[in-house]
Amino acid sequence: MISSYKPCDVTLLLKDITGQIEPLDSSVREQLIQSGISYCEMLPREYLPSEKYLSAYKDALYRFADITASAVAKVADKIYYDRGKSPVIVSLARGGTPVGILIKRFIEKKYSVKVPHYSISIIRGRGIDKNALKYIISRHESDCIQFVDGWTGKGTIQRQLNNDMKDFPEINPGIAVLSDPAHVAEKCGTHEDFLIANSCLNATVSGLISRTFLRGDIIGTDDFHGAMYYKEFEPYDLTYEFINTIEKRFIFENSSCRSDKQVEHGIGYAETHRIAKHFLIDDINLIKPGIGETTRVLLRRIPYKVLVYSLKDYENLGHIYRLASEKGVAVEEYPLENYKACGIIRKLADS
Repeated sequence: MISSYKPCDVTLLLKDITGQIEPLDSSVREQLIQSGISYCEMLPREYLPSEKYLSAYKDALYRFADITASAVAKVADKIYYDRGKSPVIVSLARGGTPVGILIKRFIEKKYSVKVPHYSISIIRGRGIDKNALKYIISRHESDCIQFVDGWTGKGTIQRQLNNDMKDFPEINPGIAVLSDPAHVAEKCGTHEDFLIANSCLNATVSGLISRTFLRGDIIGTDDFHGAMYYKEFEPYDLTYEFINTIEKRFIFENSSCRSDKQVEHGIGYAETHRIAKHFLIDDINLIKPGIGETTRVLLRRIPYKVLVYSLKDYENLGHIYRLASEKGVAVEEYPLENYKACGIIRKLADS
């Protein structure tokens, strides 16, 4: 798989499908998704951010660099303590990949051990890439594997992992994330819903690769899940600006290595259902709680509205206000309990 990641940082277990798929505009893609076609069978058309939004991203990157680095350190220590001296990081493409690189770098520098890092695909409703997982366990001990992602929304990916690992009982399905407002992760840096800067952009902070793809006419039974490379974005690649900025803030001190208590479904999942009930939304997948997920709704989907816990919180939510303004999306204050923001996708049948 072609990418702008350094081979020493990550092995991408993905099939390169560059040039085989025509990305779709959000309006077309949204109609297809809501008609029942899986989001993994198409790719969104990605655009470069506006200068104003890019400025908001860079401001957020530096403003939240310390808390991000601290979360990386806490998670990395927990992984090393729990997985022993030979941890194998398996990050979930694509949002988890930069986080996996940061965790790998932290453990290697602090503990002077070599940490293999793979990035593989997992798709809601379709599951994890079993070919990629089999590739990994043919080369490493199963009990050393640690799944990594950036953050939790309502906990869908953790539930997907719990289900998928029934076929791999020797692998712990617990996920490690930097931010876990859903309260479902086995390991986290914090339960606070804070802005992890790589959630603000698409391919240009993710090794120039697309979201992962799975469709039978392109991906064979023995293939890894697919992704495409955005060569046209090479002059605008910010992937290592993000990674290096956070790495410079690492502090190698002793911290608690206690794993976080996992809550089945999590309190965030219950809150998501309360939001859906309040707004009379019958499809829970249209509710995307958390700063990271709200940002993705504004970048990739057709938003109905954005809920925020405070309209005055420009420090945490400034980039969301910027995106919502650019797209003409209403933002309203709502008594969120575990999240600072929540994106709601427009149900096109009601439009």
